[in-house]
Amino acid sequence: MVGSALRQVARACVSLLSKASHVSRGHQHQAWGSRLAASELAAQGAPGHVVELLGKSYPQDDHTNLTRKVISRVGRNLHNQQHHPLWLIKERVKEHFYKQYVGRFGTPLFSVYDSLSPVVTTWQNFDSLLIPADHPSRKKGDNYYLNRTHMLRAHTSAHQWDLLHAGLDAFLVVGDVYRRDQIDSQHYPIFHQLEAVRLFSKHELEIRWVDCYFPFTHPSFEMEINFHGEWLEVLGCGVMEQQLVNSAGAQDRIGWAFGLGLERLAMILYNIPDIRLFWSEDERFLKQFRVSDINQKVKFQPLSKYPAVINDISFWLPSENYAENDFYDLVRTIGGDLVEKVDLIDKFEHPKTHKTSHCYRITYRHMERTLSQREVGQVHQAVQEAAVQLLGVEGRF
Repeated sequence: MVGSALRQVARACVSLLSKASHVSRGHQHQAWGSRLAASELAAQGAPGHVVELLGKSYPQDDHTNLTRKVISRVGRNLHNQQHHPLWLIKERVKEHFYKQYVGRFGTPLFSVYDSLSPVVTTWQNFDSLLIPADHPSRKKGDNYYLNRTHMLRAHTSAHQWDLLHAGLDAFLVVGDVYRRDQIDSQHYPIFHQLEAVRLFSKHELEIRWVDCYFPFTHPSFEMEINFHGEWLEVLGCGVMEQQLVNSAGAQDRIGWAFGLGLERLAMILYNIPDIRLFWSEDERFLKQFRVSDINQKVKFQPLSKYPAVINDISFWLPSENYAENDFYDLVRTIGGDLVEKVDLIDKFEHPKTHKTSHCYRITYRHMERTLSQREVGQVHQAVQEAAVQLLGVEGRF
């Protein structure tokens, strides 16, 4: 029965989760200075210019907001690099689906797509999933746009409609996704998702859920796991909106979908404390995951944690068009993976001018060596200068 099949899918995810209760090799970081920083961020909206990505050219417009930091990560495909921890998680999920869900002739029921291009249209990323035109998830502040019509996918669900329309009724999609976000040990502008979709005949499905909200599934719910004292969202799932399924040409079917974050799951299962480590080429990190069996238990042995260098930056915000994610992108672009986290530690509104001031604390820490105060000072100064030039803030430094 389909009900038991759905419960098996959910149990599989819970089972995988329950087993859990630097950055460039030889990297010599160089402070860029605000002029170079500006050029690094200048992949943003210069009409007449193009963005070159994965062998194709995309004309820039007022929506373009890619940074070269993000562009440099496109095509790395960590989930397809053998023995990388994200590859191990992907392979474990694939193995489960291949063994548990088999077709009439003994072949796997689910097809796997793990090499789809991360460049999608805004229609694929939003409209095909019934996300309203005015929905906040479309904001430039939360996404990476090549231009008004193309973007780096914000979720692997951007491929759902196309695969359903092609006639598939059971598939896994794995890939890198891109979102502008805060800076800390659990967030990175590029991460990896795995999602599954399966269609069932309407008369087979009888199920009950606790309410949650996703635009493209209803009802929905999500799973969170407490990791190092913080609740991490790991998995979301639900019954697909019938309008989405119908529009893809499967009017007589009901769709079920779930998606999980590979980094979050790997952090929990392997006890990896910092999301930046997934991008490390440090052999001390990578060799820990070269195992003969993908199901072999691995507990990450931390690298020596080098001391942090902490600097604050304060500025008055411009009267309009300031977004915190713009500042976070600027810091990531200039500081790279030297930046461990950025915290907004103070907000202040002047009683007379009504201008707003923000103070951010930036924690710098190299994954492979000790940073000097001098080199951090150069990077920090570049952040200050670029913030003034590119974001229109008024420095209080």
